[in-house]
Amino acid sequence: MRLLRFIPIKLTFFLIIGIVLGDKISPTIIPSILVVAISLVVLWILFRNHKTTSVSFGILACLTTCGIGILAISMANPINQPNHYSHFSEGNAHTLHLKIREVLKPTAFSNRFVAEVESVDEVMAEGRLLLSTPLDSNLRNFKVDAEILYSGKLTPINGPLNPHQFNYQKYMSHLGIHHQIRLDENNHVTTKNPDPTFLGRVSAFRSYLIEKLKLENFGDEELGVIQALLLGQRDDILTDTYENYKNAGAVHILAVSGLHVGILLLIIQFILKPIEAFSRGKTIKLICTLLLLWGFALLAGFSASVVRAVTMFSFFAYAIYINRPNNTFNILALSMFFILLVINPRLLFQVGFQMSYAAVAAIVWIFPLLQNMWYPKNKVLKYLWQLLSVSIAAQAGVLPISLFYFHQFPGLFFISNLLIIPTLGIILGMGLLVLFLASINLLPSELTSLYNVIIGYMNKVVAWVAQQESFIFKNISFDAVQLILSYGILFLLILFLSRTSFRKFKWLAVFILGMQAYSLFALYRTKSNKSLLIAHKTANTLLLHQEGATLNTFASNQVPEKIITDYQVAERIEKVTQDSLANSYQWKGKNILIVDSTAVYISSKEKIDYLVLTQSPKLNLNRLIDSIQPQKIIADGSNYRSYVKRWKKTCQQRKLPFHYTGEKGAYYFE
Repeated sequence: MRLLRFIPIKLTFFLIIGIVLGDKISPTIIPSILVVAISLVVLWILFRNHKTTSVSFGILACLTTCGIGILAISMANPINQPNHYSHFSEGNAHTLHLKIREVLKPTAFSNRFVAEVESVDEVMAEGRLLLSTPLDSNLRNFKVDAEILYSGKLTPINGPLNPHQFNYQKYMSHLGIHHQIRLDENNHVTTKNPDPTFLGRVSAFRSYLIEKLKLENFGDEELGVIQALLLGQRDDILTDTYENYKNAGAVHILAVSGLHVGILLLIIQFILKPIEAFSRGKTIKLICTLLLLWGFALLAGFSASVVRAVTMFSFFAYAIYINRPNNTFNILALSMFFILLVINPRLLFQVGFQMSYAAVAAIVWIFPLLQNMWYPKNKVLKYLWQLLSVSIAAQAGVLPISLFYFHQFPGLFFISNLLIIPTLGIILGMGLLVLFLASINLLPSELTSLYNVIIGYMNKVVAWVAQQESFIFKNISFDAVQLILSYGILFLLILFLSRTSFRKFKWLAVFILGMQAYSLFALYRTKSNKSLLIAHKTANTLLLHQEGATLNTFASNQVPEKIITDYQVAERIEKVTQDSLANSYQWKGKNILIVDSTAVYISSKEKIDYLVLTQSPKLNLNRLIDSIQPQKIIADGSNYRSYVKRWKKTCQQRKLPFHYTGEKGAYYFE
């Protein structure tokens, strides 16, 4: 299938290229507008002269679409927005008027919210901030639409302090959030009677439904899953339950996304089928379908995932209306084009967006191929084979992305999908009925008990699959090059299976050999790598020494598993050793001295190149510098911040290089 012969697919492809380029080069808006405007004028001239079939017109159209993508991401960049708060609040303390837009899942230490900036020092402004409050304080748990007057400085969201950790700064920047503030008892005032907004009313309605569900006789585990299934609210899911769904390859069931909306569309199409018998019945059916789909998005709180899914399936509903449901790739491309250009181009960089479209595209393309491989005559076998084919196709589509971001693969994903997906339509339909009856206080206890049992059995099935740990493959090393090569192999394999030819086989073999060659190169790179670094870890000192595929760890306390695992996966480490921390080391002919809380060190005639301060030693740093004359001083995360500030000031006075891992991240020894 020559997908690029379809115009919507071509345009979407070049729009994506433009968005990616725009994100990398970060151009300003005016040059982007000029380039797009000139391109559109030239296209119009060619169109008026009836040269739309010329090669130059096609090339210019693709380049123009690419320029539109660059312009879209440029306009979405907060730096290019003239009223963005960062233009008014750089450095000094300011008074900000904030409005809560979204309640995020709390961490172990903080409640977190997304706040919209209304003004800075009474000057109209815009932009979004990450706002947090300590869990152990008396501060109220804000709701959507709450208004706050905050006085203080803005803090940039920091990047990762250790190698290969999750880059929260990059993740938040793709959401348009670059700064954060932390509230305490003295730096803010909560405004009484804030102006309500549409999103605030939606959030209040969801909270009302959740409170109604909590009044019913649901178990804690079941209630958390029900809230996630129907309302997109995953905060109350028990940690063990979420891990079970994750390990069983069924975590997508807990996120209101394309799967739920697709099933809902099928249910709506079935229920509204009789309307087609009336005059203008198909039009009425389409309008009702769209209203119900977007009503479900309203119910789920208009989260990014549900808006994306409902937009996608709104296009599918329209395709069914005009009797063109078979042109699925065009519909998929048009929905993606609309979402990226009209709703938010930054959605392209979200994992959920990538996995949703990869899964749907794979189902549309791979499912027919699998069905053609086997034609079971038995109806039960045929139905099971269809379910298995859908599951395999979707998993094949998202597997490279899953390995790239999460580095694990649930080997028994098809079992959980085979057992749950066939009943998910019933579970969703019954759940919406439960929500409706609960909201008007007419939910029978028998229906509550039945639904609680159904959700309980689903949880038990998932838990059983998750317990088969030998089929859960974790800590798989998989980088961006392998991601691209694996999709190339998948794409060429599908083309080859669709219609075999030697040319397709040749290209497939090239990509397979390319994957093998890169794997060997990555292995060689690991074997030849030698490095030594001080990681950042609060209340602990961690020294990492990589020698080929072996990682030697030296720690003052227990070795932090997460830091080691992230490093091990990214660097393709095969063996990890642990040892206690010594007082001195030699690295590439240079001497490293470590001084801990005892402040005891052995004076040596040898030159000290690196002085590492750990565990907050009480010492006179000036005297120590005079004694050993280090070339550089390093302080890790085990030290008190007050000590670090004092040491930093001393080093500045002595014009001595100083590195604090809590600010600059892990330190790599040269």
